[in-house]
Amino acid sequence: MPIFQAAWIYYLNNSALVLNGLALFYALSGSWLILATQLRTVRALRLVSGPTAVLASSLPLATQRSNRLFMLVGGVCLALALGLSLVSRLV
Repeated sequence: MPIFQAAWIYYLNNSALVLNGLALFYALSGSWLILATQLRTVRALRLVSGPTAVLASSLPLATQRSNRLFMLVGGVCLALALGLSLVSRLV
């Protein structure tokens, strides 16, 4: 039996479990992306500021935009995970 056919049969028998597994994957990916962005911001502030405290708005504009993009993608992944988890309860 080919692997895709076996996976499809498994999906048909355990659709809620498969959807929850996919939701877990998206939740872990989104949370890792948000956490990595926060750590990247802290490290950039530490490099820019030195011993004095500097606000996040003092980062270069390109860094701010990329951080916003990464946070947005992480949030979308978490929202997708929540939606898949809610849909799996209905299946």
